[in-house]
Amino acid sequence: MGSKVILAYSGGLDTSCILKWLVDKGYDVVAYIADVGQKEDFEAAKEKALAVGASKVYVEDLKREFVTDFIFPAIKANAIYENRYLLGTSLARPLIAKRQMEIAAKENAEYVSHGATGKGNDQVRFELTYLALNPKIKIISPWKDTEFLSRFKGRTDLINYAKEKGIPIKATHEKPYSTDANLMHISYESGVLEDPMAAPSDEIFEWTKSPKDAPDKETELAIHFKDGLPVKVENKGDGTVKTDPLELFMYLNSVGAENAIGRIDIVENRFVGIKSRGVYETPGATILRAAHIDIEAIAMDREVMGLRDMLEPKFSELVYNGFWFSPEMDFLMAAIDKSQEVIDGTVHLTLYKGNITIKGRESPSSLYDKELSSMNIEGGFNQADSVGFIKINAIRLMAHNAIMNRKRK
Repeated sequence: MGSKVILAYSGGLDTSCILKWLVDKGYDVVAYIADVGQKEDFEAAKEKALAVGASKVYVEDLKREFVTDFIFPAIKANAIYENRYLLGTSLARPLIAKRQMEIAAKENAEYVSHGATGKGNDQVRFELTYLALNPKIKIISPWKDTEFLSRFKGRTDLINYAKEKGIPIKATHEKPYSTDANLMHISYESGVLEDPMAAPSDEIFEWTKSPKDAPDKETELAIHFKDGLPVKVENKGDGTVKTDPLELFMYLNSVGAENAIGRIDIVENRFVGIKSRGVYETPGATILRAAHIDIEAIAMDREVMGLRDMLEPKFSELVYNGFWFSPEMDFLMAAIDKSQEVIDGTVHLTLYKGNITIKGRESPSSLYDKELSSMNIEGGFNQADSVGFIKINAIRLMAHNAIMNRKRK
């Protein structure tokens, strides 16, 4: 048996052909299937990998770790790439690659491999994680390999190879777009969606209801936070309560999808320099981010919030570009965790036909003073003091205006 390689395997056409290609080249291939919440038949994928030639198959349930160690930290940061994308795929990749490296260590494997293309972001996310966790690991990336590329120009060549090698494939016709699903989101891109003017039909969406078909009644929720983390969700209508992190997140996905929450259609900038059009469904995380922003508004100091808001775009960029395991991410995570120490309380909101409406919030760490804010009650704030406050803040403005007037003359 040749050198051992751990292959990130999905059971689809690409990775099945890659598995067979590696076996044909003499490698001992261990297939690794990561369960991050996609709805697939993992037992069937395992049997297929063994049939194609894998010497062993790992099926790893990573859903809980995905929620607690990746999704929730991103919620604490209010992470959102280019102001719209909630990073569903980006957050899953470092987790998948991390477990792959753990299996490589356990199996004493010299190589790891993946099926990501040379045009996308995932190749970067996988390989940066591999090398960050073990600089000595050797990477086989077929879609950047000259020999592989000379043999496989596209899907037709893969289908022909699968037939030649007896690899079972479900269909010979390519879907009109590609999808990636996990516990956090479903993404749709490529194919017909490469035309930025081609609107996705309602039939594309696998998860969320269309606003037209969503219930004509609000769903009322209370979301409780402790140190910036969601710790309990209550449905005020039917009394449902969820406190386990995984169950809580899955429940928000369910009620969010039912109420048409979390659909977006965007053009984004890939790390490799290519613009990409993507359509996404992210119900649970959309709800949590809205609630988290709201509880911060009442419990977070203004200057701390200003600094944290400066860090969020960088945090999101690092996640998107594959730098989860990096010194700069460690630094940002420590700062964000510090900012969340008093972010406790409950946000009350409703879901209705694609809309999240915040109805109220309460916090034991509240910095909101009703008396100070009131226009009718005299509290510790003396309005006459604002005269001097404004004059002091106007000094530099008056000086700038005087200079500009001299310059114009």
